[in-house]
Amino acid sequence: MRIELHLPNTDLLAAQSTAIAAEQAGFDSVVALENAHGPFPPLAVAALATKRVEIGTAVAIAFPRSPTIMAHAAWDLHKASNGRMHLGIGSQVKGHNERRYGLEWTPPAPRMRDYIGALRALWQAWETETPIDYHSDAYTLTLTTPNFSPKPSGLPAIPISMSAVGPAMLSVAGEVADGVRLHPFSTRRYLEDVSLERIGAGLAKTGRERSDIEVISGAFIATGADEAAVMKMREYVRFRIAFYCSTRAYWNVLRLHGLEELGERLRPYPAQNRWDEMAALIPDNIVDLFAIVGTHEELAAKAAAKYEGLADRLSLFMPTDTAPGPLGDVIQDLQRIPTRFAG
Repeated sequence: MRIELHLPNTDLLAAQSTAIAAEQAGFDSVVALENAHGPFPPLAVAALATKRVEIGTAVAIAFPRSPTIMAHAAWDLHKASNGRMHLGIGSQVKGHNERRYGLEWTPPAPRMRDYIGALRALWQAWETETPIDYHSDAYTLTLTTPNFSPKPSGLPAIPISMSAVGPAMLSVAGEVADGVRLHPFSTRRYLEDVSLERIGAGLAKTGRERSDIEVISGAFIATGADEAAVMKMREYVRFRIAFYCSTRAYWNVLRLHGLEELGERLRPYPAQNRWDEMAALIPDNIVDLFAIVGTHEELAAKAAAKYEGLADRLSLFMPTDTAPGPLGDVIQDLQRIPTRFAG
């Protein structure tokens, strides 16, 4: 199992020091999210401050950026890190595309397939110094000149993972992506019965095997050296679970477990700014359903019970001020969990 840590993206000096500490602790990857701040600046400082650990976006929002803009950003980080870049991209939901980014909304699954094809066509053209001639329903790229094309890097191709929740996006990930990023608001049953089934359908369409794609699962983690530390982090996780329970886009998970009524109860709370009350409505058994809760010594066994045979990488959702160093021994235990990805 590969294990990745989220970098803080609010402070570049903190991102740099966290990346160094994560590498020293033995993490396989550090990633930056796109939320109130962009994901690329933290990775730039991480690339220059580390030697081994993979860097990646988890995720960069695709459609507001043209494929060429995204391709350049990833290429430059790949070069700066000597081939350690992993590009994670996501579509975001309709409301954010229309109201936050000012974009016309189109069906995301076919557009994401075209977007990934465009990225690879650009990188191929740059690496081989040949003209680009890419045509798809969403994107047509036929112009690349020496002034606007990076010189060949001599590095391996940049892997692309895509976030996916719904069945169409999961299928497209199975068809064309190197990895699929699954939301932490999930359960073992949902991962096995829904997510992997749809990914498998996509793999079958293009003659690929399960070992050809890396399943990267977000994981809510409440851990610490002792029970007091675990309980403190459990409250952070409880708050996050409450937020996703209140968001209709994630209710398929609740339906599978007969918990849709909980989502209905919580749905009005965000608009009313009743955040603490939301979290109070999430009982411990629901926290345990969605999260891994345990001391450092217990964590690996509990992670294996939830993810072994299903996920290949865990993306740890913890407070961004969590110090990586004390997790070093825990990381080694988690890395021993067998996986199916052979890439």
